[in-house]
Amino acid sequence: MEINATFVGQAVAFLIFAVLCMKYVWPPLMNALEKRQKEIADGLTAAEKAKKSLELANENAAQTVRDAKAQAQKIIEEANKTRSQIIDKASEEAQAERKKILDLAKSEIEAEKNKAREDLRSEVISLAVAGAEKIIDQKIDEKTDSAMLKKITDLL
Repeated sequence: MEINATFVGQAVAFLIFAVLCMKYVWPPLMNALEKRQKEIADGLTAAEKAKKSLELANENAAQTVRDAKAQAQKIIEEANKTRSQIIDKASEEAQAERKKILDLAKSEIEAEKNKAREDLRSEVISLAVAGAEKIIDQKIDEKTDSAMLKKITDLL
């Protein structure tokens, strides 16, 4: 191989080109590559943080759902308990009302029975007096009549 002026000229031109590229082209390319690497790294970090946030949010959502279910169950149990208390109270009130009505009915029956007994006693006394009048065939005066009625009443 022959080294001549053309070869030397080409070598010098290549050298100048390489120096200019290293001074003016290479640094912006390296800066762009480093910037891109940093952006990619930041993007991966952000994606990792987002993934962790999503997992945390999913756990929080699951916990919130569990808490809501537990609270709903508690509310249902309290509602059932309240319903039972209301039913028991209504049953007790109904039993008390039933007893009150039965007592009132018994007292009315007793009063009717006593009234019927008094009416019957008066009727028996009147019949006894009428029978006695027929037996002795005379009318007794009112005072004697009352005294006799009182004696008969005491006997009954």
